Amino acid sequence: MKRFIEGDDREQGVLFPDHLEDFVGEDNPVRAVDAFVDVLDLADIGFSDAAATGRPGYHPAVLLKIYVYGYLNRIHSSRRLELETGRNVEMMWLTGRLAPDFKTIADFRRDNSKAIRKVCSQFVMLCRQVGLLNGDGVAIDGSKFKAVNNRDKNFTPAKVKRRMADIEASIERYLSKLDAADRNEPALPPAKVARLQERIIKLKEQMEELKAIEIKVQSAPDAQVSLTDPDARSMRHRGGGIVGYNVQTAVDIEHHLIVAHEVTSSGSDQGQLVKMANQARLAIGGEEITVVADRGYYGGEQLLECANNGIITYVPKPLTSSGTKRGFFIKQDFIYDAKNDVYICPAGQKLTKGAHRSDRQSDINLYRHLSACFDCHLKSRCTTEKLRRIRRWEQEDVLDDIERRLEEKPDAMQIRRSTVEHPFGTLKAWMGYTHFLTQTRKKVAAEMSLHVLAYNFKRVLKIIGIAPLIAALKA
Repeated sequence: MKRFIEGDDREQGVLFPDHLEDFVGEDNPVRAVDAFVDVLDLADIGFSDAAATGRPGYHPAVLLKIYVYGYLNRIHSSRRLELETGRNVEMMWLTGRLAPDFKTIADFRRDNSKAIRKVCSQFVMLCRQVGLLNGDGVAIDGSKFKAVNNRDKNFTPAKVKRRMADIEASIERYLSKLDAADRNEPALPPAKVARLQERIIKLKEQMEELKAIEIKVQSAPDAQVSLTDPDARSMRHRGGGIVGYNVQTAVDIEHHLIVAHEVTSSGSDQGQLVKMANQARLAIGGEEITVVADRGYYGGEQLLECANNGIITYVPKPLTSSGTKRGFFIKQDFIYDAKNDVYICPAGQKLTKGAHRSDRQSDINLYRHLSACFDCHLKSRCTTEKLRRIRRWEQEDVLDDIERRLEEKPDAMQIRRSTVEHPFGTLKAWMGYTHFLTQTRKKVAAEMSLHVLAYNFKRVLKIIGIAPLIAALKA
């Protein structure tokens, strides 16, 4: 018979472990976790201090180390983290064999959500100090993450009306069965009659609950109510919809580190550009910053504010012209002559600024040609109106600058995709393509910060290694 490697006899007496230190190698990532948390000023960051009286509690550093290690190893549940503290040698080394129960672990994340976000920011600062963030630029994007809220527990006015109609139809159907039983022979068995009456009572109770929900929906600012997680919202996602959060990230173009993130309840990326760009600039620490984002972030006021604050943007304009599908010329087919303040149309005519502005927006000028459109040979491809009018915002030179930059850098959107989309895929894979574990935006933000911290931690370990990171932390 072939020889095999044999293990130790389970009944053989051993001292386990002789020293915990002997079971954790010098190149073990857990040492970097330990070094990182030890250099943090947890009181200054905002972690709650020990109570002056009563039974002593666990030091915040111990609980934070448990979470950082857990998220690095895709262990997110407080119950699983409790289990690991009692069986995982690395966790024993990290905590000094302390084993908090799951409730203590869960309460720490719940009670220190703001401080946990600051820890994530502290690690980004460390990345800057070791030279990993040189200010080349960031890519910004948003992605939808599921919340702990079933779609059946989310209500909009249309959904409430639909549910009410379904209940009314069911009540009517059951009442019809009871009426038919009274008129016809043989009569329904008493047990079946009782079941029908019980169902009607339950349906009426559900109707009353829906009426109460309808009042809440009508008073909600966005006409939505989620029962399990009140901050979660119904959002469009890949042709369908989810109830969850829109997580915004700004990712460093060179090393793909997440330098800023935000958990929002908005289903759209509109209005998020300035906030995310400013957070990214603060994290990187430069006077100016270059930002690449997709069409969902395009908005005149947002782009103007970016331009006024040293944020260089690469954001393509949405193709929203109603004439595009009909084969009409779009605004981009009209060339603006800034020197003479006119538009040159595809037929070569000059459209001049009108005396009157848009009725709806006072900062919008209308450009047209009062006579050329009537007998133009291209009119059938231009407009069905008497004249073709081109709208121009007073600050549109900012948008023109962006278009010029995009023309000079045609690979900008490819850079965006390769930079910002991959981290989202990685984070969702680590989460098991499932939902957040916590409820309300404040707690979800802390949970997301732990995911982002773990992602950045792994990236830095891969880029510079464990020993250099520990050395930088101790410097």
